Amino acid sequence: MSEAKPPHIVVLGGGSAGWITACLLHKEWGAKGGRVTVVESPQIGIIGVGEGSTPQLKAMFDHLGIAEAEWMAACNATYKLGIRFTGWSERPGFESYFHPFPGPVDLHTEPGFIQNCTLARRGFDVPAHPDQWFLAASLAEERKAPHPAESFPFAPSYGYHFDAHRLGEFLREWAVGQGVEHRPLKVVEVELTDAGDVAALLCEGGERIEGEFFVDCSGFRSFIAQEKLGVPFRSFSENLFNDRAVVLATEQQGGFKPQTDSIAMRAGWRWSIPLTNRIGNGYVYSSRHISDEEAEAELRAAIGMTDCDQRARVLQMKVGRVEDSWHRNCLAAGLAQGFIEPLEATALHIVIATALEFAQAFAAGDFTPQHRDAFNRGVAARYDAIRDYIVAHYRLSQRSDTDYWRENASNHDLSDSLKAMMTAWFTHKDIAATNADVNEVQAYSSMSWHCLFAGYGTFPPQEKVVALPSNLRAADQESARRLIDASSLNFQPI
Repeated sequence: MSEAKPPHIVVLGGGSAGWITACLLHKEWGAKGGRVTVVESPQIGIIGVGEGSTPQLKAMFDHLGIAEAEWMAACNATYKLGIRFTGWSERPGFESYFHPFPGPVDLHTEPGFIQNCTLARRGFDVPAHPDQWFLAASLAEERKAPHPAESFPFAPSYGYHFDAHRLGEFLREWAVGQGVEHRPLKVVEVELTDAGDVAALLCEGGERIEGEFFVDCSGFRSFIAQEKLGVPFRSFSENLFNDRAVVLATEQQGGFKPQTDSIAMRAGWRWSIPLTNRIGNGYVYSSRHISDEEAEAELRAAIGMTDCDQRARVLQMKVGRVEDSWHRNCLAAGLAQGFIEPLEATALHIVIATALEFAQAFAAGDFTPQHRDAFNRGVAARYDAIRDYIVAHYRLSQRSDTDYWRENASNHDLSDSLKAMMTAWFTHKDIAATNADVNEVQAYSSMSWHCLFAGYGTFPPQEKVVALPSNLRAADQESARRLIDASSLNFQPI
């Protein structure tokens, strides 16, 4: 086992990304002599507008040993069992569907769902809408928390909704208590060595902060990685059109469902995220298809705030990723590394994965760049796989009522991997096998791909659907429902 000492890590920028990275790296190396310093300007705010997560956030808190009740209360957090997509398809019967996080009970119902999807893809009249096959959809509809009775040992997988500002503050306090150094200073310059590595951060007032390795969490500016080290940025704008979001909050009336709502709009989609104290609302849209003013008006009309004088925030999104997340002695993380629009709430998922995989690769190479190239390929593959899955939401949409939706539906600038997944679906091939074959990183499981395709109703048109012949057998949806309904009895309302 290596005896190399972990380096002094300096993180530029706080917020959720900076403090998550600091917490995880300190967890890995703090007891081995590693130091982590976070340099965070007290004058620069964070982008956070109220966020959702994947189940990886729960895994991170479990890894850090932070109790759920402690951090959730501090961050106005609520549970998230999945995402309900509404208005993405105009096909009758598929106007809405719920995308769950896979859980242990689903192992018993998923095979039947996939079996019926296989038959429905061939034009047979069988029930293949995802909502009836997964426990999380029922729990969300019934407004139940994801914690079962002690006698029922099958807890579903779940994420959270939370106030991003409060999450950053909570993690900062926790990290400092664990020994991470916090320097509330504004960085004005990055000092490089003659060889081109980062030597130090130069701050207002003349303070110089040295380090051996640096993490760039400076937001879309990407001050170290892109601006100073010249790491190229790869835009995803050719097939992800959305580049803006307008944001407003509404009052929490109680009785909310533990789900994110994603509702299709004229030139994009809007989210509804329930926190304990408010509802976060945002409209993600393409500035080529609608103006900021029109988008704000459309959002206000949708959420009943036309006559409200609350000021909306308009955010610009830089969608894409850096070519190499780890360049020289710098790791780009958070928005400095890349951003894929928030449709699947993957921002913090990528932050956590980046930090953990970097820690593993760096330590495995005795804190040298030995495994840097392999790490960069893995991160790039993860970004590209998530991008493809999100692009599929637009490319496969059954909407055709505006130029925005028509352009998305006719977009052929797709990766070979996504083309292969779509071809496999429409030519009745095995989706799980294709996913394993064409995606180096399987960011989404076979179940997720089936939920997406089936949730949109991408089956043969209704006039071509025929009765199931006697020599074929459909999965018993009623049996699946009995299992789900019985399982649901073990959960209590929020």
